[in-house]
Amino acid sequence: MFTSMNTTASALTAQRLRMDVISSNMANVDTTRATFENGEWQPYRRKSVVLQPKDAEFSSFLHTAMNRADRGGTGNGVTVSAIEEDANTPPKLVYDPLHPDASDDGYVELPNVDPLREMVDLMSATRSYEANVTVFNANKSMMMKALQIGK
Repeated sequence: MFTSMNTTASALTAQRLRMDVISSNMANVDTTRATFENGEWQPYRRKSVVLQPKDAEFSSFLHTAMNRADRGGTGNGVTVSAIEEDANTPPKLVYDPLHPDASDDGYVELPNVDPLREMVDLMSATRSYEANVTVFNANKSMMMKALQIGK
């Protein structure tokens, strides 16, 4: 009975974390001293959330495909498997010889955070969150109607 609510709740939690990570990326768009590695300060690296189904085992997919009564043919929701740093994208080099973190050539390494990409990701996470709130409210409404029928 509450499986669909638990599934939606897991999606809400995952999308909320996604919005928090995006906010962190935006807040650190100019952070040149995030980590201290090999005796030097490194700029902030963009982080992203990796989502996966709660039950990623073959047996769970097989049971769903067979429409077993105990599974009801629905998924179990989503979970956050990791928060990864984007180590593949190099930091942006900006010429600013007066900056305290400038190299001998006058270049400063800025984080690999693209504000436009972050805003698009934020809009996507927000829309997904809103859609899941709508699903949750519809499910709650159906349960309330079912309880009224039982009176």
